[in-house]
Amino acid sequence: MDWNIAPLLSDPAAWAALVTLIIMEVVLGIDNLIFISILTNKLPEHQRPRARRIGIGLALVMRLALLSTIAIIVTLTVPLFDLGVVGSLDEHGTPTFETAFSWRDLILIAGGLFLVWKATKEIHHSVDPTPTGDVLDKKGIVAANFGAIIFQIILLDLVFSIDSILTAVGMTDHVPIMFVAVIVAVTVMLLAADPVANFIHKNPTIVMLALGFLLMIGMVLIAEGFGVHVPKGYIYAAMAFSALVEGLNMLSRGAQKKKAAEKQT
Repeated sequence: MDWNIAPLLSDPAAWAALVTLIIMEVVLGIDNLIFISILTNKLPEHQRPRARRIGIGLALVMRLALLSTIAIIVTLTVPLFDLGVVGSLDEHGTPTFETAFSWRDLILIAGGLFLVWKATKEIHHSVDPTPTGDVLDKKGIVAANFGAIIFQIILLDLVFSIDSILTAVGMTDHVPIMFVAVIVAVTVMLLAADPVANFIHKNPTIVMLALGFLLMIGMVLIAEGFGVHVPKGYIYAAMAFSALVEGLNMLSRGAQKKKAAEKQT
């Protein structure tokens, strides 16, 4: 890994790598931002901005801390143990899925399972907003504990941070480029946090769509942990198409409301 900054300032290839990595980090940060938005929207309104800032701030701290220990992070991809040949073999005699697991694989599997569990639980809450045993606030909304929300954000920040840094390592050998890309990407997340969270809060159907995204991302993390690579382009193309369809639905509902209002007048 190269820590020298001076040669990079006049190197067009370095600037191109920086721009590419920033875009990649921003795209990867969408998952993290959606998760933070959904969790913090469960808090009382006056606590939400603070929780978002803390969550995104912790994401930045984790990413920078991981970059500072880049030599250790790279070793997370080294196989920790091997289960041997498990399951069916392909025509070349190799296992149909990975049998050697590294720390990265285990972290992705654990994070994916947590994300699937959390998304499923939130979907249940959306379908049945007041299940037995939940504490309600004065407005009848399920109340959430600030500390519990921050703890859940920390867990997923860790998973997304490791995935983000390993992606950066795979794209460039220059650590300064990684630092700048991470700082810019997290700054974009910080600026977009409140608008995204407010938009999700004001549009209930968007909440269900976002939870569906988190469920899909959780399954992808689990698959990646087992060595089944799912191209990120397919994932984000599916998310973009779903968001487009939902956008058209929102326009349709708005037009219907406007037409109904005109009839009443």
